[in-house]
Amino acid sequence: MKWFGISINNRLSISHFVLVGFAVLAGAIGSMSFVIDPAYRDHALTDTTRDKYGFQSLFVANKFDASKPYINQLNPRAVSFVQEYIRKQGKELEKMKGWGKPYFDLYDNILTLYGIPKEMKYLSVIESHLQPGLVSWAGAVGPWQLMDYEAKRFGLRVGANDDRMDFYKSTHVAAKLMKELYAEFGDWLLVVAAYNGGAGRVRQCIRKAGSRDFWDLQYFLPEETRNHVKKFIGTHYVMEGAGGWTTLTADETQKLKAAQVTNNQKVTLSTDEVNNTNTILLSGRYNSIVLSNSLAIDIVQFNKWNPGFDKTLSEGKPYNMRISKDKTALFESRKSQILMESFRLLVEGASITK
Repeated sequence: MKWFGISINNRLSISHFVLVGFAVLAGAIGSMSFVIDPAYRDHALTDTTRDKYGFQSLFVANKFDASKPYINQLNPRAVSFVQEYIRKQGKELEKMKGWGKPYFDLYDNILTLYGIPKEMKYLSVIESHLQPGLVSWAGAVGPWQLMDYEAKRFGLRVGANDDRMDFYKSTHVAAKLMKELYAEFGDWLLVVAAYNGGAGRVRQCIRKAGSRDFWDLQYFLPEETRNHVKKFIGTHYVMEGAGGWTTLTADETQKLKAAQVTNNQKVTLSTDEVNNTNTILLSGRYNSIVLSNSLAIDIVQFNKWNPGFDKTLSEGKPYNMRISKDKTALFESRKSQILMESFRLLVEGASITK
């Protein structure tokens, strides 16, 4: 299931508007158009959708604590790659949170049926960038980059009217494949590796490394497969750890905004300050000093407008940041870079001054 940036067939390219409509429609009528195999229906005893179960090697001490900020728990061995990945792909992934939401909703609904963590939807992101018409040099097709023999094994049509390009049908097959791989390897990072490089290759690497921990066996994997896993980690972080509000419905956003007001201390502003500033709802571990340095903002003024900024974000809560209107566009253009530098500061314990 590999892809190397092969261009999309123009006849199969569809505008985002049409694809969004398809994804929503497919999600609504899905239960009427695809029968769940009994072998996959009963997953209650092996439900892996909660508490990042199966992602142990992604986190410090091989465990995730939902009560603590995500960023504080990321495995240090993932940090350098994540930093670079945010620099290169952060802006694009942030945009995808918005236009890709219908597909992510569809994925969430289907993956849950099979007891698969919703985070595994990001495998489709690194496989195809959610492009249904993508065809790799090896013949893998669709948003999940399924090979023809795997598609046929699960009853999909290939060739003309290829079912691998159907978001709904291909996701069911991808879910079945991932469930099979997890049953063997017991770790979702190894599932990503096996999905890309093959289960046989991963078995071989486990034997050579004498370990099932991705970080121990990674150098026995081909470079492409090793980096595929790290791209998944980077995407996982941007989507789950850096946070964002564009994946929420309008109603959910309004509720969270209302709840967020209590997190910020009340600030008294002059008429000029109200007229010449904007507020931006943030989620993620931004650092006030990094941000003010990057935007050439007076840190004293920033703290006056944004009391409790660092503390609130460190607790994993959203913050309604206030900055001057003339700095708003600059922040939007640099926010991924600012987040990456804030992340580096947090992990490495570096010190900077204004």
